[in-house]
Amino acid sequence: MSGTLICTVRTAYLHSSHSFFAQLFCTDKVNGIMVKRSRVFAAEEAEGDLTPMIDMTFQLIAFFMVLVNFTQAEQDARVDLPASKLAKPPEEQQEQPLTIQLAKMPGSESSFMALVGGEEIEVGQELEGILQRERRAFGRMGRPTKSVIVIVRAHKDVPTGKVQEVIEMCQLEQFERFRLRAKEDDG
Repeated sequence: MSGTLICTVRTAYLHSSHSFFAQLFCTDKVNGIMVKRSRVFAAEEAEGDLTPMIDMTFQLIAFFMVLVNFTQAEQDARVDLPASKLAKPPEEQQEQPLTIQLAKMPGSESSFMALVGGEEIEVGQELEGILQRERRAFGRMGRPTKSVIVIVRAHKDVPTGKVQEVIEMCQLEQFERFRLRAKEDDG
């Protein structure tokens, strides 16, 4: 005849030795025999492995650094945009726009330079040559100049007349769509 075995476990944490103490009490229902066994277990502190989380954090940091570099590739620190309450972020993503930045020539109050595709040129005939080259490049890509958006980023100290002069040069090369950049003025 087989009996029923009923077991209970009592545990305790021993602070002094940082270990668990477990007692196992078993009673055999048929024979009424009670067996007492005890055992001490060493406590292991559960620590999560942080290495994967740290790796992921560094990958995210690297991703965002690359992303910021791409978004600022068409910006130059020498061009401090004017502030405007009407300024707002672009609503649609422009497909390969032509970015022209206007800044003061270093050491001159009356001369201005244009920055196009990383090239520094003086506003005038050099800019006309660059615009002709850009028009031909867009034509080879199958994009008519009428569909290309020209982004003009002018330093806040560049006179409005210079900005207008650059826009007129672009219009002579058949560029028709323009976006002027300014900083958003919160105050």
